[in-house]
Amino acid sequence: MPWTREQVLAVAPDESSVKAGQKLATPGPWSATGHTEALLWGSCQGSGKKPYQVSIDLTGPAYKCSCPSRKFPCKHAIALLLLWSTGAIGDGEVAGFAAEWADDRASRTERAATTAASADPAAAQARRAERIAKMDAGVADFAQWLTDLARAGLADALRRAPDWWESTAARLVDAQLPGLAERVRDAGGEVAQGLEASDLLERVGVWWLLVQAWRRRETLDAARTADLDAAVGLPTAAADVRAGETRTQNWTVLGAHRDLRGRLEQQRTWLRGDDGTVIVLLDTAGPGQSLGVPQLTGSRVHAEVALYPGTAPRRALFATPPEPVGTSDRFGPGGTVDDALAEAAAALAAVPWRDRHPVTVNDVAVADDAEHLLDAGGGALRLTDDTPTPLLLAATGGRAAQVFGELDAGRLRVLAVAADGEVTAL
Repeated sequence: MPWTREQVLAVAPDESSVKAGQKLATPGPWSATGHTEALLWGSCQGSGKKPYQVSIDLTGPAYKCSCPSRKFPCKHAIALLLLWSTGAIGDGEVAGFAAEWADDRASRTERAATTAASADPAAAQARRAERIAKMDAGVADFAQWLTDLARAGLADALRRAPDWWESTAARLVDAQLPGLAERVRDAGGEVAQGLEASDLLERVGVWWLLVQAWRRRETLDAARTADLDAAVGLPTAAADVRAGETRTQNWTVLGAHRDLRGRLEQQRTWLRGDDGTVIVLLDTAGPGQSLGVPQLTGSRVHAEVALYPGTAPRRALFATPPEPVGTSDRFGPGGTVDDALAEAAAALAAVPWRDRHPVTVNDVAVADDAEHLLDAGGGALRLTDDTPTPLLLAATGGRAAQVFGELDAGRLRVLAVAADGEVTAL
């Protein structure tokens, strides 16, 4: 609920800020305003060309304004709060400057919590319990939203505007469920681009599975609990990962892929150890940040890696700097198309919300329709839209070759190909 006028005036640093804020508390100088349950934002035109950008974390509360004032909150923040208290500001898609500030605050809070956890385990346990309680409430709210969606029907959901999806994603972020929020936000974008009802049904089904798994998380084993936590957005501190299970050996870099998930850019680098273990290095970058350069596809490195908890294939990070030890002309043992599908199906049965699965397929060639890969036995895999088919044809010359990629919703995203004695990244 919006703050009352009395609550707004109570946070003002002095009387002069109140008077100045009251003068600005009219719609005239304001643009790009909006709010969620946890965030309030808007741009206020001052005497200069560029308006002042105001962001307010309502749960803190905390304030950010691009004006030069050293008062917190400044007159612009007070004016925005006063406008909000009158009901003059509606909800909507979070402005970029406010989202960036909120993400930065969340990152700093997470780092601070990680540091505090190492210093005070009891306090860390209490904070985690508090977060779990907040997530429980968020999952219950999301379950009701899914029930309402099912009652209204998929056709109704497919007609919804983007802000309907965004408002649900914002509530999930407020409930500290960023993993679920990204899934809903991505679906909203896909609906705007013409998502089919059958595909939306599949996504909603996965969300419902996550809800039910969260409600039964106490009955899951440690590996599946870790997978569930990662899916909904409950992080594992890197320090805890480094202190856990590690593995030291030579690793072959199988391939890497970058994609944009909401406001975050993600980079996945897949490696296979000499013992057959397949792992993924996951890097993310927010607005204004850049991803690191991935290891060279086809290279071999010697390193100790620390494994995140979960089921295979597991996420990992380098515990020691990787040392180059050569190159490889193959991805290791592979199989047929049917083998790849069976392997992915088994992984999906264990973790039904898994988004993608790494596979190595032997002796496949691009079909005449340029949309499938075929093996000698007639098995076919449809390629994802973002697979660079011309590059794949150039690397293989149209001949059968070994490929490595990600099975994503039953389609193969080819990341690299081994042909003519060398590995080529696509």
